[in-house]
Amino acid sequence: MSCPHLSGIAALLKSSHLDWSPAAIKSAIMTTADPLNRQGQPIPDEKLNFANVLAIGAGHVSPTRANDQGLVYDIKPEDYDSYVCGLNFTDRNVGIFLQRKVNCSDRKKIAQEDLNYPSFSVLFKFDGSQKITFKRVLTNVGQAHSTYTVKIDQPEGVRVVVKPEKLDFTKLKQEASFSVTFVRSKFYVSKLAYEHAEGSLEWVSDHKRYSVRSPISIMFSIREILLLANNIIYVLDMDSDCFGVCYD
Repeated sequence: MSCPHLSGIAALLKSSHLDWSPAAIKSAIMTTADPLNRQGQPIPDEKLNFANVLAIGAGHVSPTRANDQGLVYDIKPEDYDSYVCGLNFTDRNVGIFLQRKVNCSDRKKIAQEDLNYPSFSVLFKFDGSQKITFKRVLTNVGQAHSTYTVKIDQPEGVRVVVKPEKLDFTKLKQEASFSVTFVRSKFYVSKLAYEHAEGSLEWVSDHKRYSVRSPISIMFSIREILLLANNIIYVLDMDSDCFGVCYD
């Protein structure tokens, strides 16, 4: 039943904000959703356990708050073209997908992590990568003169760094850019039950009227090896006989 509900909410927002793009409408719905139930507790799943972001997405939709959001993550049609070109498909394949001729060499490509989406999905692979940076742009659709300060719910095993930590706006439709860097802890060893971590990034206006919350989903490679002192190797390998702490 989520599809008809969200379709109706999207239509409601479009009737109130004729200049909002589909991406802006989606952003308003996602960034005002509530991850808690009416009792202020985490939303449970069908087994009455804690439902993570992979189950509930951004949370429970609030049409009233979505209709009065302060900032949105907008995406222009040409951004999708640059995004698809950034996936390293051939011009022919991109043309089939977009139903028109495209020359990707003439376009500035957008990396997967930099598509201006209102959430953050981070994958730490088994290649030893410790740091991933995302870039985002927010558009002011609330009050002309406003300041927003970032508030971070840090995922387990990852440090989130946002620059800048404050965004100042002086007019409507003004844009402001920021970067988000996810740094994996060198001494964090994911357990099978914790191969997924989650948190959130929230921009809160100075007068507390607006809150722009984005969910963060962190996926760790199930096969993860971290070398620590004394040649101790922490291993997580589903196909290995060594599970937990092994010695070199």
